[in-house]
Amino acid sequence: MKAAATIAYLATALVAFSDAQQVGTSKPEVHPSLPSQTCTASGCTTENTKIVLDANWRWTHNVDGYNNCYTGNKWDTTLCPDPATCAKNCALDGADYTGTYGISASGNTVSIALKTGANVGSRIYLLEDDKSYKLFKLLNKEFTFDVDASQLPCGLNGALYFVQMDQDGGMSKFPTNKAGAAYGTGYCDAQCPHDIKFINGEANVKNWTPSKGDPNGGSGQYGSCCAEMDIWESNSFGQAYTSHPCSTTEPTRCASPTECGDDATNNRYTGICDKDGCDFNPYRFNNHTFYGPGSSYTLDSSKPVTVVTQFITDDNTDTGNLVEIKRFYVQNGKVIDNSNINWSGIDAINSLTDKVCDQSKVVFGDTNDHSKKGGLKAMGAALKKGVVLTMSLWVDYAANCLWLDSTYPVDKSPSVPGVGRGPCPTTSGVPADVLSQSGGATVKYGNIRVGSLGSTTSVKPNPSSSVPTSRPSSSVPTSRPSSSVPTSVPSTRPTTGPTTRPTTSPTTRPTTAPTTRPTTVPTTRPTTAPTTRPTSAPTSAPSPSAPSSGAVGAWGQCGGNNYSGSSTCVSGYTCKSVSEWYSQCIPN
Repeated sequence: MKAAATIAYLATALVAFSDAQQVGTSKPEVHPSLPSQTCTASGCTTENTKIVLDANWRWTHNVDGYNNCYTGNKWDTTLCPDPATCAKNCALDGADYTGTYGISASGNTVSIALKTGANVGSRIYLLEDDKSYKLFKLLNKEFTFDVDASQLPCGLNGALYFVQMDQDGGMSKFPTNKAGAAYGTGYCDAQCPHDIKFINGEANVKNWTPSKGDPNGGSGQYGSCCAEMDIWESNSFGQAYTSHPCSTTEPTRCASPTECGDDATNNRYTGICDKDGCDFNPYRFNNHTFYGPGSSYTLDSSKPVTVVTQFITDDNTDTGNLVEIKRFYVQNGKVIDNSNINWSGIDAINSLTDKVCDQSKVVFGDTNDHSKKGGLKAMGAALKKGVVLTMSLWVDYAANCLWLDSTYPVDKSPSVPGVGRGPCPTTSGVPADVLSQSGGATVKYGNIRVGSLGSTTSVKPNPSSSVPTSRPSSSVPTSRPSSSVPTSVPSTRPTTGPTTRPTTSPTTRPTTAPTTRPTTVPTTRPTTAPTTRPTSAPTSAPSPSAPSSGAVGAWGQCGGNNYSGSSTCVSGYTCKSVSEWYSQCIPN
């Protein structure tokens, strides 16, 4: 996901045990149906795929009873004195998807709520059948889905991405893992998250440290690493897709700060995976009017959109080397080409290539760990072997999602190439604020399709859309649109970008028995920008249009450097300066 940061999704050893302990019997696991399609030039075939909740969110209790193995953000030291004993003593139980976790599937669409009771966010995977994840092999293919991110304010991240998990969740590698993919085990990503509760069949209890900010999360000695391809990380104000290659070709447990690439010990670039990644964020590439809420943007985030990602190989076969990742959109029945890069020193194209990745690292002043970890060729090796589809919604306890939708680092001018990621205030995204103000936020994913190039949509992109054009004459950012960005923000801000997604899950029994429920969040991941996500933001995207009186509407921009519009707000609102670059109409 992004730059140097630590996010709010939470989570090899030398001894191989199960990846997720035993299976509980308190509540049967029933996987909600989420049909997907595989397409060719002759048409699409529907598959009876399903979804499963990540193991980290599930109630974990003793095998023969109802005592929590994990409560809040702490392990029971009697049941879990060491990794192997804990895995033997504890069981994962079935999930009440709608009642406890706010996950609802209808037709070919799934809806994920931010807050349901005590639960915060969630992460789900696509299953091929009740015991196996669906493996996607994406080289020389395109992947398409519909998304509605209209309810996601600054500081939230609705993420759809692929990770190189084992298809069975690790059961065959770690025989004591009796749960497997059926219970969402085996998660890994390029942030090598330390908040995963069970890795390689053992509990991650060694040196477990409860999180200071997340009441349900913590971190253990081990991390869970694998290649990650972020297809879509977004809210209403920012979005990006990112390649995160690793030096490993399978899920790997890291055991030391150096191997895990831990930020806390200044080892970010010594680890197994590229935590920053190479990202394509239209706003960061200096197109400030491409994505946002309202008709003034090329791609209107207040409405559903179809996202199409193509994985191009050097020989146009499924076995070639990945050389380009293309993107286009479909909205209101029309194709919208991805925005072109608009910084001097970077090819003015609209896709990711190794050349673009290398150039952007130089222009933005970022460490080129993407190249060091093998670049697109290494990313392609994972996509060739097979990856698992992940869908989630989370807040970022590490960097308030500023790496996705704001100015990051916050102490630099947004006019500096690569610093501006989106229009949100640098004080936005604080998890406590987001949860209190936008707890009802929901993201929807659906109409999932994969197939040969050009087979998943009836409309086609401009054939020349990825061909380099003349470079921009300057590196001056384009004018910001007058969008309605929320102004409430956290009191403190991170100096580095989050890198992981939260993966902590409920620690107590689910409602079908337990008295409380877990509130896990995905582990975070950075992308040359922090990956933590903010928590303060409005529940719905404000309208960017101004009233006929000429006054600026609620939440609209009313000032800031290079702003030339009205500074008068409609009745009941006052123009307040958020930064030298942005003033906004907020309630009196």
